[in-house]
Amino acid sequence: MTATLTSITTDPLPPISELQDRLIQEGKLTDPASPRGRLLHHAARLFRTKGYERTTVRDLASATGIQSGSIFHHFPSKNDILRTVMTEAITLNLTRMRQALEKVGPDPVARLLVLIRCELHAINGETGEAMAVLFHEWGSLSEEGQASILSLRDEYERLWLDTLGQLHERGLLPSPPGLVRRLLTGALAWTVHWYRSDGPMTLDEIAQEVLRLSLASTSR
Repeated sequence: MTATLTSITTDPLPPISELQDRLIQEGKLTDPASPRGRLLHHAARLFRTKGYERTTVRDLASATGIQSGSIFHHFPSKNDILRTVMTEAITLNLTRMRQALEKVGPDPVARLLVLIRCELHAINGETGEAMAVLFHEWGSLSEEGQASILSLRDEYERLWLDTLGQLHERGLLPSPPGLVRRLLTGALAWTVHWYRSDGPMTLDEIAQEVLRLSLASTSR
């Protein structure tokens, strides 16, 4: 049985801090308290505000409080820093998404809500700067870097397309899944320009509205 829009409960998403600690222990994420972690944090902010090309190694060193030459102790190049910022953002949010999906089971409407919520929180939460870099600086990656990120991004997008595909097969999503995903990608990414944490709606309330609009022609 497929859930109706009003029957879905929204349990809290898995806490980012807990997932982060686990992934650090597994060697999949950098400890943010380490020199390398601080470098990645400041790199995400600078790449987001100044742009990758305009951010210099001196900028990164100054923000992190280390000598310029020390950066290359942690990364072989500035482009490797960019790739790592993107890789760790996808890894963390993909892990959160999978864990949240496990809790709601197979129903595609409930799963779509989870995906929307996770992406909204990723864009407007702790990983917001890194996610913005992923969206806007993709073309700055080397060919090798793009190939590496693509494999992770394909896993991320497959979760979306599988869920949208199930909804389409059940007649709950009239439009092609690929088109819906592209439209949702743009709409959710744009929330960073207008969403405010002290505004009239929470991210989870916005997620409910996005779900309703996505399935508006077939909602019950």
